[in-house]
Amino acid sequence: MSRSGKIKKHSIEVDPIYNNRLLARFINRVMRDGKKSVAQHEVYKAMEIIKKQNKDPLEIFQAALLNISPRMEVKSRRVGGASYQVPTEVRGERKISLSIRWLIEAARKRSNKEYHTFADKLSAELLDAYHNAGEAIRKRDLMHRMAEANKAFAHFRW
Repeated sequence: MSRSGKIKKHSIEVDPIYNNRLLARFINRVMRDGKKSVAQHEVYKAMEIIKKQNKDPLEIFQAALLNISPRMEVKSRRVGGASYQVPTEVRGERKISLSIRWLIEAARKRSNKEYHTFADKLSAELLDAYHNAGEAIRKRDLMHRMAEANKAFAHFRW
């Protein structure tokens, strides 16, 4: 309910190696404490690991994000003193944001026993997501299950 009208969306520059906006956005999310070159280094290293397996890293990255992105989510809605989890459709930008967030979260959570660097973890998670497996996919499935279970409250949609 802002009075000043529409907020203009900030456009992101393409990343230097793959000329891809989505990858640049992903790198920005991986970045910690403003250390963009460190984030770029890790993401590109993960892409190199995927490339070594004779696969197109950009294609795998985009397909993995597409696989992770949810179709439905639940939002809390208060009706007459009670809170209901109302299933709603996930649209455009939010779909991508959620999938990027879940992918990074899942990669960071991977154990240090088998994967030593973040690049190893990220490449493994990307390949898992590409094959519809892994922690990020489990997160998406959990969200879909919650939406399915609360289908009865769909009439509270606003």
